[in-house]
Amino acid sequence: MKIEVTLGDITRIKADAIVNAANSSLLGGGGVDGAIHRAGGDTILEECRKIRNRQGKCKTGEAVVTTAGNLPAKYVIHTVGPVWNDNEKESSELLANCYKNSLKLAESLAVKTISFPGISTGVYGFPKELAAKIAVDEVKKFQSKNIEKVIFVCFGDENEEIYKKLLRE
Repeated sequence: MKIEVTLGDITRIKADAIVNAANSSLLGGGGVDGAIHRAGGDTILEECRKIRNRQGKCKTGEAVVTTAGNLPAKYVIHTVGPVWNDNEKESSELLANCYKNSLKLAESLAVKTISFPGISTGVYGFPKELAAKIAVDEVKKFQSKNIEKVIFVCFGDENEEIYKKLLRE
């Protein structure tokens, strides 16, 4: 599996699936979540409402999938990252689950390319270096028959450098 890092807007990335750093309501919000909902259009929100009606809110660390609406992807995998609370062990396990569950879902959909934002590193306050290490470790550990490429899409030079450094090590 090839791993790439790019600086840019995840809503413009051409991939089979993009991962949304969603909130538990699945109804859009700020940051990546709001950008994906705005760019993807009403279809994503309608599908998220159906998921909520069926199962309730999405729990931290879990993932669900919708189509991608107007985005240049087939699917949006919505995962709820943890809010950093200084319990590093618990927060790290929950964040790792976001990546594991998103990758498992992508694998079940026979996705060949998947792009991830920095989950939980915005308003959820997860330390960027630790979050990137968890992301890279989980992707490297994941055994896939379908996924050929993972793209970490960074919003900002600082995040891009963190990921590039981790991948050089």
